[in-house]
Amino acid sequence: MRRENPQAAYKDVAAQLVREFSGAEFPPTYNLTIPEQDARAPEEDWSAGLPLVLRGIQQKDWNGVAQGIVLSLEQTENYERQRGPEGTRDKWHDRSKGVEEATAKGIGKWMPDELLRMAERSAKK
Repeated sequence: MRRENPQAAYKDVAAQLVREFSGAEFPPTYNLTIPEQDARAPEEDWSAGLPLVLRGIQQKDWNGVAQGIVLSLEQTENYERQRGPEGTRDKWHDRSKGVEEATAKGIGKWMPDELLRMAERSAKK
């Protein structure tokens, strides 16, 4: 929704969520996350609205669910506006730091050469 209309007010996004999902079944709470936000901001920002989402699901209230989603979206977008997208800031926020060598070693050890070459070719495209 946000990609389609990036200038929309947060209250409009919440209202659209409620309109689209009212009457639908509520999602399970055992794996409550917003995974697409994880690559955009630290967990404490994108997860800010999860308690509201959980309460909305428990109370069968789509308004509460929408408010929680919008809070997480707002926190994530504010973080990106203030600090830039994830991975473009400083070394402290770089999620690949400390795992690059281990990843390369694991791929080199366990991935067959032909698969590795195929993956490299598709990455170049």
